[in-house]
Amino acid sequence: MDSVRPGSPYQPVIEALGNYPHKKFYNVSKLGGAKYDTLPYSIRVLFESSIRNCDGFLVKETDAMNILDWKTKQNNVEVPFCPARVVLQDFTGIPAMVDFAAMREAVRNAGGDPVKVNPACPTDLTVDHSLQIDFSKCAIQNAPNPGGGDSQKPMAKLSPLKAQPRKLPCRGQTGCKGPCSAGDSSRNSGQFSAQIENTPILCPFHLQPVPEPETVLKNQEMEFGRNRERLQFFKWSSKVFKNISIIPPETGMVHQVNLEYLSRVVFEVKDFLYPDSVVGTDSHTTMVNGLGILGWGVGGIETEAVMLGMPVTLTLPEVVGCELTGTASSLATSIDIVLSITKHLRQADVAGKFVEFFGSGVSQLSVADRTTIANMCPEYGAMLSFFPVDNVTLKHLKHTGFDKAKLEVMEAYLKAVKLFRNDDSSSREPEYSQVVQISLSSIIPYVSGPKRSQDRVAVNNMKSDFQACLNEKSGVKGFQIAVEKQNDIVPVQYEGNEYKLSHGCIVIAAVISCTNNCNPSVMLAAGLLAKKAVEAGLVVKPYIRTSLSPGSGMVTHYLSSSGVLPYLSKLGFEVVGYGCSTCVGNTAPLPEAIRNAIKQGDIIACGVLSGTKNFEGRLCDCVRANYLASPPLVVAYAIAGTVRIDFETEPLGTGFNGKSIYLRDIWPTRRELHTVEEECVISSMFKELKEKMEKGNKRWNLLEAPESTLFPWDLKSTYIRCPSFFDKLAREPVSPQPIENAHVLLYLGDSVTTDHISPAGSIARSSAAAKYLTNKGLTPREFNSYGARRGNDAVMTRGTFANIKLLNKFIGKPAPKTIHFPSGQTLDVFEAAELYQKEGIPVIILAGKKYGLGSSRDWAAKGPFLLGVKAVLAESYEKVHRSQLIGIGIAPLQFLPGENPSTLGLTGREQFSILFPPELSPGMTLDIKTSTGKVFSVIALFENDMEITLYKYGGSLNFVARRFL
Repeated sequence: MDSVRPGSPYQPVIEALGNYPHKKFYNVSKLGGAKYDTLPYSIRVLFESSIRNCDGFLVKETDAMNILDWKTKQNNVEVPFCPARVVLQDFTGIPAMVDFAAMREAVRNAGGDPVKVNPACPTDLTVDHSLQIDFSKCAIQNAPNPGGGDSQKPMAKLSPLKAQPRKLPCRGQTGCKGPCSAGDSSRNSGQFSAQIENTPILCPFHLQPVPEPETVLKNQEMEFGRNRERLQFFKWSSKVFKNISIIPPETGMVHQVNLEYLSRVVFEVKDFLYPDSVVGTDSHTTMVNGLGILGWGVGGIETEAVMLGMPVTLTLPEVVGCELTGTASSLATSIDIVLSITKHLRQADVAGKFVEFFGSGVSQLSVADRTTIANMCPEYGAMLSFFPVDNVTLKHLKHTGFDKAKLEVMEAYLKAVKLFRNDDSSSREPEYSQVVQISLSSIIPYVSGPKRSQDRVAVNNMKSDFQACLNEKSGVKGFQIAVEKQNDIVPVQYEGNEYKLSHGCIVIAAVISCTNNCNPSVMLAAGLLAKKAVEAGLVVKPYIRTSLSPGSGMVTHYLSSSGVLPYLSKLGFEVVGYGCSTCVGNTAPLPEAIRNAIKQGDIIACGVLSGTKNFEGRLCDCVRANYLASPPLVVAYAIAGTVRIDFETEPLGTGFNGKSIYLRDIWPTRRELHTVEEECVISSMFKELKEKMEKGNKRWNLLEAPESTLFPWDLKSTYIRCPSFFDKLAREPVSPQPIENAHVLLYLGDSVTTDHISPAGSIARSSAAAKYLTNKGLTPREFNSYGARRGNDAVMTRGTFANIKLLNKFIGKPAPKTIHFPSGQTLDVFEAAELYQKEGIPVIILAGKKYGLGSSRDWAAKGPFLLGVKAVLAESYEKVHRSQLIGIGIAPLQFLPGENPSTLGLTGREQFSILFPPELSPGMTLDIKTSTGKVFSVIALFENDMEITLYKYGGSLNFVARRFL
């Protein structure tokens, strides 16, 4: 979109930016005065957008003033929002780009210049939904050295803040990219272990399974072969359309690319500055709010509207302020904090609202923590969770590759428009609809056990809780050990030394392959703790079975690059491989001497692991108490050698010079963790992604695609087809035409979802879409999915209302069928609709309450439109779907309160005639006359003049297309 709308009434507030006089911006803070200063930061972004995009039609001055008056107008008015950019993934992106290609065709046919047809809003489309795993055969070999250090190098020289220089034999997530020589991978012994059948070859640096080159090539060939038409179309789109960028396959997932590469935080177009904001068709779009970028997920039709230069409309939302105070427990990990905040928000009433974080505790959260919380909006129902930009954000951006000059301009601009948050206690906090207070001090770490994962134990109560378990009767927690035996000690000889086993002694400690150890901060915490422990002279008793089984090769990569992996190895936590291990009982047997001592003394021995399963006896038949803990606590308990320890008052062990070492002495601070995470993990990830983006994909680079202004449609194609949305494109709109003698295509009940309407999933062999593809010469194996064929309107129209769970009252049971009343035949919905269209008979849909529930789907509106549906008559609508119907040119009509087909005596077998007046107005009442002579009134659910205009033009696509004529 243009940085400055022509004719904007607010151009007088455009100013130069302080020390950067050549850079301009709307100084919106001057417009609102004290009102602006009390607005939540997220609402300030909406306000700036309304000021910058005000044109008197799509965005009016009254809209801007409503936003400024948010305190009294929240939840009461609809406001337009023009985001700075759009992100798409390929499943939702291909129908959008097909529509643009079809629009060029229609504009040319109507005498316009097709070259002018381009997205008005910057759009990024990531091709990340096309890979399928057809081949997975791997040749296998164990890697002898789990990324550990060379024993000849002194441990003290390793630093967690700087990776030791070494040649990287491989990198990335798609296998080795270079030679992995034995010299790079030898253990301290320098010997490879024997090859084991049916286990994967591991890259010796990252210890990531490396597929055979043949397997990788076959999967890539299948991906590019199966999706060649789609990929060629995307390649053509990237060449001919302005304002769109296509991110090719094998680059990354859309939400990660959006967060790690596409985000600007502050847009700069021709030296004009404004906040970054985004809408996207990916459910993880809300992650970007953790970077101070306002964004949320929308449906395909709304996305296309934004691409066409139109705003999305939303009810001015309530904003719940989430105040974070206090300081988190030194033992609380990022996962503890994120899950605790999520739990608090789930208990608060934040459904459909904005959540915005403030307070002194916000600065304790890393950007990774913030984006995780923002990504979990569906867990607590918020529309988005916004973290304003602050010093933590700027520091993060510095490590992601933003240059210093850009960051300085960004900071100056955000401070000028009061979008920069600081911890200065004198600064005034915004006013919120309500405030939820969360004290980080109340967040304490827990472990779970000793027999069930749902039995949580606060770490500071661990010693007393285990004592209670010894006393309790045998059951879900108790072991019923006689009081006189609770302090028994069993001496045992192991590797020439004597050790003493007692109740609570730890014999298994494992950081294993589970979701909780894939968070960089908790794994780095374990590594940094290990480093400090080794440097302090602490050791783990040799009889304890220790192991490290990361969730992926990336974990090994950042543990190694941060320099902490050798310290974990020194304590016995060596990488043993990838996959479910300790938690499913795949633990190496305990030493026989230890087993015998446990059984001899009837000792309640313990296992501690960072997994999700801790059933009694699962780790080993002689290990009766099992606790789940975070990775750093696993390492800490392994060093202590027992769970009967109070970390606050008792030392983990004795270090150099006989000094007692407490957990607090070696536990890494959050500041240390954030530093390592940013400097080692984040910078490495962003550097790799940037290289991928710059180099591109070899197959993509070699892929041939046409360069013509108009797309050369292949009439034989079953993937890409020119849709008929623009068949009636004309220079001037016509008055809404009456709907005369329409038949009811479907008579539906309450809560019909977009899943019932929109094509999704695999294509059933008996469906209308399958018949179409079969007639095109395809076999069922070649059908692919509706998602893959979203660029073919013929397939998608046939898949509309093809859900086997669809309950049509005409049929009386779930089935994608209906009745064609002129002939009396029971047919597939598409076949009946096709007959009606051939006969020139319009159709409508009758429905109950909440029509269009569920996630926003573009084909939930496009499909019915192509089936010939002229109007939907329902008791109520899901708000987004109602606007989608208007956006495609279908009239949403609503029964009067208290009325429905039953109360009106309608069977659905009548024919309906609807007369539209020459001039529609929002919320006006229309009369419907049936073939039986009944007349009743309904509400035309157009909420504003813009919606009426779109309907008159035949929907948003046709409205924008006429601009190019």
